[in-house]
Amino acid sequence: MDYILDLKNLNQPDLFGFVAAILTTIAFLPQLIKTWKEKSAKNVSTSMLILFICGVFLWIIYGWETHSKPVIIANIITFILNSIILFLKLFYEKKNTLV
Repeated sequence: MDYILDLKNLNQPDLFGFVAAILTTIAFLPQLIKTWKEKSAKNVSTSMLILFICGVFLWIIYGWETHSKPVIIANIITFILNSIILFLKLFYEKKNTLV
């Protein structure tokens, strides 16, 4: 059975890749939690989020084309987290303008 992550056959570059992926991906959790709790992301740039999400999407394609599991997995998670931040930002901005 082909697993997404085969720890027995993990080479050193992939190990570094996965550690880097974990660190850079979880870096967005505090912003997501802060946005959720405060019901606002007014200090987060919409343009930055959109450009970043587009860049992450291209990293996913790159990871797929180069068969790099760390790149694929990290960027899919990062894509999801930042898409949620963008959604919440737009949702709260719209909600606050209606009030």
